Amino acid sequence: MSKRLDYNQVAPAGAKALGGVYGYIVQSSLPAALTELVYLRISQINNCAYCLDMHTRDLLKKGQPVEKIALVQAWAEAGDLFDERERAALAWAESVTRVADTGVPDGAYDAARAIFDERELVDLTIAIGLMNTYNRMAISFRNTPLAALKSQHSRDISAVD
Repeated sequence: MSKRLDYNQVAPAGAKALGGVYGYIVQSSLPAALTELVYLRISQINNCAYCLDMHTRDLLKKGQPVEKIALVQAWAEAGDLFDERERAALAWAESVTRVADTGVPDGAYDAARAIFDERELVDLTIAIGLMNTYNRMAISFRNTPLAALKSQHSRDISAVD
């Protein structure tokens, strides 16, 4: 699968605007590791290979254990591997990401609101919306995951030898 176009070059102002939202989330009170776990879960739901690769690498760089990263998709069955805030954030991310199916019911809101204050919940929801946007951009324009680029590069070098 090859990249269709580079949206960062085609619409730099749009890419910069998304980057501004990302910068807002980075400076929010949400812990970086929590946000990255949410980004990874959203990317799993949306099947975005580019973002799955990127957020897995980011979580590893942030010192998250590989066992935890491997179980993000099954966080609800992972016992106490995920703390209360992580479980609440992942549940909220799933409901909001699947809004067409869930309608984000009152029970989901009440559960998230029991853990996060108003500002945190709004910031978390902005982060969820942003990652869903990034997933749609990467999937639509076929951003190639770094792992696939490295694999292709290795094959290209082997072919020259």
